[in-house]
Amino acid sequence: MNKLSSKYGRYSLLMHFIIWFLILSQILRISFFIWQYNEVSWNIIDLLRTLITGLFFDFGTVAFISICSVSYYTVMPNKWIGSFVDKILIYFFTSLTVFILVFTFFAELTFWDEFKTRFNFIAVDYLIYTHEVVANIQQSYPLPVLIGGVLLLTFVFLFIFYKRGAFTAAFTSKASLKTRLSVLLSTSGIALIFGFFITNNQAEWSSNRYNSEISKSGIYSFFAAFRNNQMKYVDFYTSIPNDKAFGIIKKKLADPYSSDFRNDYSIHRKVTDRIPSLENKNVVFILVESLSGSFLKEFGNKENITPFLDSLAQKSIFFENLYATGTRTVRGMEAVTLCIPPTPGQSIVKRPDNQNLYTVCSIFKSRKYDCNFFYGGYGYFDNMNAYFGGNGFNIYDRGRGSVLSDEIKTVRNNINDNEVTFENAWGICDEDIFNKMLKVADSQYKTGKSFFNFVMTTSNHRPFTYPSGKIDIPSGTSREGAVKYTDFALKELFRKAQTKPWFKNTVFVIIADHCASSAGKDEIDVANYHIPAFIVNLHENQNQKIAQQCSQIDLWPTLFSLFHWDYESDFFGKNVLDSQFEQRALMGTYRKLVLMKKDKVMILSDQKKQAFYSWNKEDNSLKSLPIDHSFLEETISWYQTADFLFTNKLLQ
Repeated sequence: MNKLSSKYGRYSLLMHFIIWFLILSQILRISFFIWQYNEVSWNIIDLLRTLITGLFFDFGTVAFISICSVSYYTVMPNKWIGSFVDKILIYFFTSLTVFILVFTFFAELTFWDEFKTRFNFIAVDYLIYTHEVVANIQQSYPLPVLIGGVLLLTFVFLFIFYKRGAFTAAFTSKASLKTRLSVLLSTSGIALIFGFFITNNQAEWSSNRYNSEISKSGIYSFFAAFRNNQMKYVDFYTSIPNDKAFGIIKKKLADPYSSDFRNDYSIHRKVTDRIPSLENKNVVFILVESLSGSFLKEFGNKENITPFLDSLAQKSIFFENLYATGTRTVRGMEAVTLCIPPTPGQSIVKRPDNQNLYTVCSIFKSRKYDCNFFYGGYGYFDNMNAYFGGNGFNIYDRGRGSVLSDEIKTVRNNINDNEVTFENAWGICDEDIFNKMLKVADSQYKTGKSFFNFVMTTSNHRPFTYPSGKIDIPSGTSREGAVKYTDFALKELFRKAQTKPWFKNTVFVIIADHCASSAGKDEIDVANYHIPAFIVNLHENQNQKIAQQCSQIDLWPTLFSLFHWDYESDFFGKNVLDSQFEQRALMGTYRKLVLMKKDKVMILSDQKKQAFYSWNKEDNSLKSLPIDHSFLEETISWYQTADFLFTNKLLQ
């Protein structure tokens, strides 16, 4: 029996476990440092602070993990120590805990590979949608090798504990009541301090985002995100009086052709056009999964993975300088249906009381359109069916049963097995979902209805698998292959649509939900919000490249102006083609809210913090500036009013 086991007796196994956890956590942290060696700050002070901050949060994490075993050691009478029951319970739960933690460390590596962050609210979401996540893991990684490796490492660590006498000491040593109570009180005290006084964002001490993320403990971050995925703006962010905030926003939204706003705390108005409206055109709206602007040759890509979209940029209304509002699909959906800045915490798509809102569907419905939402996966994922079904869209999805309530208030239609040629964890391939939409559009045309069909694609998503033989990159090998397949599927959609009698009277809108990556060393990675958008099949003399800096929320107001429609509006978006349009983009994570105007960037953070930067587009870097208070008040106004309107049910 070694000195550590002799010294701690009954608690020797617990002490070995704590030391093991702290060492392995630091090894993981150092691995992330080496992984991002070009982006992290290697300044010796920054390096030490990252490791020490991480160690501090690891202590809190292991206190939470250990509380159950400490409680067991406290209540187990000395006379039963080393009994058969005592040995079984300790061996089983120690083995299970080590196995779970080793698996968690592996999961952190894969999560970092995908998102370049420690566990956050995305991981919380993935825990809910087990079917997609488990299938994605199975299709992306060699699961037998992964589980085998976890089991092997678990055995190795337990064997080390055994050889060092940790189990023997735990089963042969008594513990006094004083020792038991002191261990229980100290462990509980640490857990309570971390539970009530230490917040996860206190690890974000560095201006280098990577150093801050590496400073965190993944497990602690996970539970912090689980607890804080919905945030009321005025409780967490710098605010100003509502009268002032609404006054600023109304000046930004007003134009000579809109009616007065409904009341002081409203942005509802009627938008009118001087030119008589066009006949109702059908609209096919395609929200493309993870289509970064950087994938297009139009923006400098040399791999030729989007030949069709690059050709489309030359014969459409093409937005060259448009930015996504967020980093998740639900953020993109929120932006293109509500035309609203990203509210803090979860997207409105996933929040309670998100039905019967005034969306773009409301406008189409007022003009007697048939509105449908097409998704190639299972629409309970990310609450999509409940959101779209609760806001006027009929649903087309794979129709898999769910324990979660979709609360669909419209009609849900299954995409049947005989309509599917290829399917992976996230849904059917893009060709199949487009073919389903074409089939429905044919039926809509026969009934004489104008239609608005909203399609969400899935192929450009890990595991990046798609039908073989379609493109020259093998399925499942890379993101670039998935992008090229999506481009191919879009080309096939247009080839087939051009043969339809409804094609000439149909406008196609293509836009990304978000970029493929949002990671970067600065507080916000501006370049990783840049996405392409296309309006296709209007009269060719309207085709142009729009260079103005704008947002996802501006797409529909721009299209409605091209249609010359009069409509009621609760939208924060504006017509980009208006000569009075003020260039700006609104972006965010679930905790940071951003206003960018040309090369100036204001970032609002929780804990009522703010920072102001100049953005260098050439190297995608931010340089700190003194706070511009007028710019700050405008930034606050965009987000404070958006949050106020939703939380007070004024977007209905």
